Amino acid sequence: MKILLIKFRNIGDVLLMTPLIKNLKLIFPNSTIDIVINKESETILKNNVNINKLFLYDRSLIKKQNLLNKIKFEIEFARNIIRNRYDLIINLTEGDRGTIISLLTKAKKKFGYLPKNKLLKALSPYNRYKTHFEQIHAVERDLSFLEFLDKKPIEKRIEIYFSKQDLEKTKKFKKNFIVLHPVAKWQYKFWEIDRFAKIIDYLIENNQKVIITGSPNPKELAIIDEIISIAKHKPVNLAGQLTLKETAALYSKAKLFIGLDTAPMHMAAAVDIPVITLFGLSDPVVWGPWENSLQTSCYKDIRKTQYCGKHVVIQYESNKIIYQKGIKKSEAMLKITPEDVIKEIKKKI
Repeated sequence: MKILLIKFRNIGDVLLMTPLIKNLKLIFPNSTIDIVINKESETILKNNVNINKLFLYDRSLIKKQNLLNKIKFEIEFARNIIRNRYDLIINLTEGDRGTIISLLTKAKKKFGYLPKNKLLKALSPYNRYKTHFEQIHAVERDLSFLEFLDKKPIEKRIEIYFSKQDLEKTKKFKKNFIVLHPVAKWQYKFWEIDRFAKIIDYLIENNQKVIITGSPNPKELAIIDEIISIAKHKPVNLAGQLTLKETAALYSKAKLFIGLDTAPMHMAAAVDIPVITLFGLSDPVVWGPWENSLQTSCYKDIRKTQYCGKHVVIQYESNKIIYQKGIKKSEAMLKITPEDVIKEIKKKI
């Protein structure tokens, strides 16, 4: 059987589809599984032994093209996929691009989300479909498509594959350290700089080794530099120095991850280390750190500190976005104090 999964989403979302990939391979051991994702998510699935091929949609490249070249690219991109003649298509997103690709294939089984586009909806792109995203964890949401095959999940573990070379890059960092990831892609997910500095000082003053991670994004690097400049004690700063897979290899040796609702948070959960994460607007029911050892989500829609196995989500009630000096912030994030975080750290160390 030839299977195609489509997920045009961010890195963390793509990582959370790995339980579905694994289950399809377990259920159909002789199948080949190809994946369509945005190019920036390539690294997170690279080396996954259950995947045959990745089709990468380069959004940054497309934006630079004129209209004619954009149309040519879209046609060629879809053609490269369609020519593989898949037996099963599962589109895990509701956007037009994935729907059109699904429509154009001759697969006998096509599953997905009913598109909002009225024309695409009228063309009945799927044999079986979902009308909306269910209010369940993203892992369970993707796995729920197995119901259309009359199958149940065999296991529910997020997987991230890194190489010996990735481990080699981090070999000088022995176990027994704490990772702090104080940045996120979206500004409203940030916590106050001085509060992160207080967490660093608390940890180091209590004889804990702290390593900071972050992407090479200049804005993120500037925020991390400011945090470190405020802190009395200096952590090891690896921000911008590691690839995603090298970061995962580093996390696999850590004893604790502290950070925000980001892809690195999900990576830390994937390598089975305890996670303390700070949530603002995000819904932990859908996006809380997945507990591989329990293979389930324990989070409820209650917007307060919650526990799921070894993981902790710190959150306060508020859906309000406010602006301070022109900066977009979550009121719920502003309510989280260093003492809230330190209270949870004490339970872990």
